[in-house]
Amino acid sequence: MTKSTKTPCFPSRDEILDFIRRSPKRAGRREVARAFGLDKKQAKALSAVIKELKDQGLIEGRRKGRKDRKGPLEKNALPPVTVIEITGTDRDGEVMARPLKWDEASPPPDIYLIPTKPAPGPGDRILARLNMTGDGAYEARTIRRLPGGPGGPKRVLGIYAIVDGRGRIRPTDKRLRSEVVIEARDSLDARPGDLVRAEIKSGKRLGLMRGKIIERLAATDGAKSIGMITLHDHDIPVRFAEDALEQAAKAGEAAVEGREDLRDRPLVTIDGADARDFDDAVMAVADSDPKNPGGWLITVAIADVAWYVRPGDALDRAAYERGNSVYLPDRVTPMLPEQLSNGWCSLVEGEDRPCMAAHIRIDAEGNIIKHSFTRAIMRSRARLTYEAVQAAHDGNPDAKTRPLNDTAISPLYGAFAALARARAKRGALELEIPEQQIIIGDGGEVAAIEIRERFDSHKLIEEFMIAANVAAAEAIGKLRLACMYRIHDEPPREKLESLRRFLDSLGIRLARGQVMRAAVFNAILARARDKPHAHMVNQVVLRSQSQAEYSPDNIGHFGLALRNYAHFTSPIRRYADLLVHRALIRGLRLGQGGLEKEHRDFTEMGDHISATERRATSAERSARDRFTAAYLGNRIGTDFSARISGVTRFGLFVTLDDIGGDGLIPIRTMNDDYYIHDEDLHLLKGRRNGRLFRLGDGVKVTLTEANPTTGGMVMELADDGTGGTGGKKKGKRKSGSRRKGGS
Repeated sequence: MTKSTKTPCFPSRDEILDFIRRSPKRAGRREVARAFGLDKKQAKALSAVIKELKDQGLIEGRRKGRKDRKGPLEKNALPPVTVIEITGTDRDGEVMARPLKWDEASPPPDIYLIPTKPAPGPGDRILARLNMTGDGAYEARTIRRLPGGPGGPKRVLGIYAIVDGRGRIRPTDKRLRSEVVIEARDSLDARPGDLVRAEIKSGKRLGLMRGKIIERLAATDGAKSIGMITLHDHDIPVRFAEDALEQAAKAGEAAVEGREDLRDRPLVTIDGADARDFDDAVMAVADSDPKNPGGWLITVAIADVAWYVRPGDALDRAAYERGNSVYLPDRVTPMLPEQLSNGWCSLVEGEDRPCMAAHIRIDAEGNIIKHSFTRAIMRSRARLTYEAVQAAHDGNPDAKTRPLNDTAISPLYGAFAALARARAKRGALELEIPEQQIIIGDGGEVAAIEIRERFDSHKLIEEFMIAANVAAAEAIGKLRLACMYRIHDEPPREKLESLRRFLDSLGIRLARGQVMRAAVFNAILARARDKPHAHMVNQVVLRSQSQAEYSPDNIGHFGLALRNYAHFTSPIRRYADLLVHRALIRGLRLGQGGLEKEHRDFTEMGDHISATERRATSAERSARDRFTAAYLGNRIGTDFSARISGVTRFGLFVTLDDIGGDGLIPIRTMNDDYYIHDEDLHLLKGRRNGRLFRLGDGVKVTLTEANPTTGGMVMELADDGTGGTGGKKKGKRKSGSRRKGGS
């Protein structure tokens, strides 16, 4: 290729400052000149610019342009200056760290340390200044190193192996790329393939870490062990205490006396084909009251968990510790033992079961007119699936749904149409985010991965559950009792500002100063619908939202556009719902198992169950990543169509179109140009060729690595160069001719 004689464009002052601020290594005149391809004459001019930046204090100390946070920090956000502990390096060799103090159940955010000399080692503690990178991760700049303190040696979970005659642990955490050497005397007789927990021993700074196995957890066996690895990796409680198991084993049929008898009603359960427990049943009938033309009477019956789990008993302690059930593709780790979750608290077809029933009257527009709650006994007419119910409604009933079509299924859709009108009128947030479905075969291996279909039958159940949750929150509020509300705050100001700048780049206006409602975001999504950037806009709007949580302080639910909302519909798998049931039982005097007068602090409980929910969500996501990597393990070198799902200074995250798996394209592999990261616009831009890689763009990728143990997948842009927008694709430069890391 002929070398160009064109004088390179001299970078602006802001570009130089941005490069130095974001460089993963200490950058001086030589590094800046090399990155921007400057000639000797331009390099001299560069010296004057760098000197000016130093004189103004913009290179050392506080960075220019850094915006101070307004108001309180987001929940789980890290302070701008904090103590971090080095954990190792990632797949690109970047130094990784975690906050020294992290009490949440969910994993801490990724922290990338800008290297210093001498390089820190695993376990070193550093006082650092943090800067959020826009993708939930942080960039850390060292203020000073700290001596070791209390807290004990660091531990690592991993798979034991023998390499060149010596023991090693391969960590299950994909952020820890360094293996751990285990001497024979420290192996605890572990065998290759065992899942083990080890203590990191102090010592060697260069080379691999050294450790000592302190616990052998289980033998692993390919994809069959992924669920087990995930549960241990996230510290999900697996075994129940003996007293809880004994209490569950003694559970029996609930007394019918004092309960409303619903056994003759057309109540049915509607769940996924792979559902393991059935804790909600629904029915609807047209309202015969002439004062409510077109209205409906709906009933949502929920398993009466409070009858079996009383405040402070062994089952209650076990449920609170877990906070919620955890659903992985190959298993469920239930909040309560199976004798209850799959037995007395599962609304099994044709079996009498105790329940809490929400009776709700709605008008033709889906507005709730009246509601009441009873303790009842019911018998499910049928266990139905979303697919079968939708097919019946569409005119293709099967043998099971045909006799239920007129009495059960058709009325449900009638009431759903009214509830859907109410949802549209109040402007609930309507994001379109595809959901991955992993299908496990009989042998425990992944049989298939696909994008889950979404039917109106799914939305039907969601709207019935929302109506029951609203009614429960309103009832408890009127009773003036403590309630564990499900709250969702409006988006934080800094996220809105970032979203506004991003939308401006697409010609979509988000006005400042307006009252922020979910309907505002729906208007944005509507403008983007059927456009090439629709997927990208959905993703960025989702990331701008606050995280929902549990709290006794009712601030409403922003996403659902509701003033009163509390989870009532799944007490077998969420502790919050059990608290709501207990409050209703006490306030409405519905018998035994109500909320105690001297109950635990609801603020503390809300924090705890919000944390266990985040822990479960993280575990479920990790399991999906691991199963996907296992499924694609024999397809290394295969090309896939994908979409960019995240843009960072160290590369692109992509999601495969057909199966939904996520992977990383390290920026070091994008060696056709020097790419600058624009955090606000969620893109990487080639400095010379102008090529853009934006959030939501379609790309073609080649799978280069798939690790089932960690769930990590690494990809490269396919050789045909498809993907990205703008500019011209140039021939690849030599791999060592550009700096790693990007902007």
